[in-house]
Amino acid sequence: MTDDASSAVPPTPSAGLRPDTLAVRGGVHRTPFDEMSEPIFMTQGYVYPTAANAEAAFAGEIDRYQYSRYGNPTVTTFQERLALIEGADACFATSTGMAAVFVSLASILRQGSRLVAARALFGSSITVFNDYFTEWGIQVDYVDGHVNADWERALATPADAIYVESPTNPMQDVIDIPFVAALAKKAGALFVVDNVFATPIGQKPLELGADAVVYSATKHIDGQGRVLGGAVLGTDEYINGPVRTMVRTMGATMSPFTAWVLAKSLETLSIRVKAQAASAMDLAAWLDSHPKVATARYPLLPSHPQYERAASQMTLGGTLVTIDIALPDGVDPHGPEAKAAAFRFMDALQVIDISNNLGDAKSIATHPATTTHRKLGADGRAAVGMCDATVRLSIGLEDVEDLREDLERALAAV
Repeated sequence: MTDDASSAVPPTPSAGLRPDTLAVRGGVHRTPFDEMSEPIFMTQGYVYPTAANAEAAFAGEIDRYQYSRYGNPTVTTFQERLALIEGADACFATSTGMAAVFVSLASILRQGSRLVAARALFGSSITVFNDYFTEWGIQVDYVDGHVNADWERALATPADAIYVESPTNPMQDVIDIPFVAALAKKAGALFVVDNVFATPIGQKPLELGADAVVYSATKHIDGQGRVLGGAVLGTDEYINGPVRTMVRTMGATMSPFTAWVLAKSLETLSIRVKAQAASAMDLAAWLDSHPKVATARYPLLPSHPQYERAASQMTLGGTLVTIDIALPDGVDPHGPEAKAAAFRFMDALQVIDISNNLGDAKSIATHPATTTHRKLGADGRAAVGMCDATVRLSIGLEDVEDLREDLERALAAV
């Protein structure tokens, strides 16, 4: 969507440009002032030259901005830029990541629809599926997402949608995206991938066969703990059809200021994520052999159970490392002593912050069992390999040696 203004400086063509260039140049629509930095259009509405022009806009006869719940030039810049990086036909921005998750599915599911989802999901996604979708008459079936045979059984029956995270939060299981995509087509299902852990820099689900991608832009896309946001990407028919209609109607749209922050953040996404992933890989390998660590999960670590799959799908291993603190023999990993050990470790950190976010420039430690995945319950957490000794580490942009020293000091406290 564009307004009627035209600039003396033409926009940068996107054809043939590489993702890092598109992250800086994509989606730029300069005003007649020919500004260097993208402007923020802090407006709720727009004026019309004539009453007939307003009528034509609302009738859908002309394409122009009407109301910022429907569309805004600054939000358009963010959407176009992210779509170019992702390689998607279209993108629609939302107020939060969970709004993106909800809309990606609720926009196409109806009473009697069937959703097949991987069992390992963020706690709020599970809540939406179990507490809302099922109450609305949507059948929700779960599978162990990293087990291909489970998908074969589940998708032998037609489905309307498939939803996965890959890698999963927090245990970093890797889904065979091309395998599931092929089954999805046979089952007649829309295949949606939450690509937050991998980021658009480290994995391209659409190129691997997925139909749609969702992001919590609050994470790596912002990367500096400032704003909430989300995005759904996919075909033009899907995004500018059911997704756009639902977001505009329900009002979960992104604010112009948030879109400006995120559009500028996309300019540095690649260099940030590559630096963070390099540190994460370094620390994961070190933690994997540490006597105080029972297991270290990182997709591109050879000890990862789906290492070969990850290496075939991902160009970066991501910025997250998930560890289980080593416990004495006989200690229940799902009991209070395991939780106490994890808490001692986290409380001893001096550089790394305790928080529930991820993808930030600042490194973060999270105890999923008592925070992000609390609602899954003990049995639900155990089913995806999580225990009370599990700690999720989001590696930031600090010097890797300072992080290593901080982790060593904290592990000594265990």
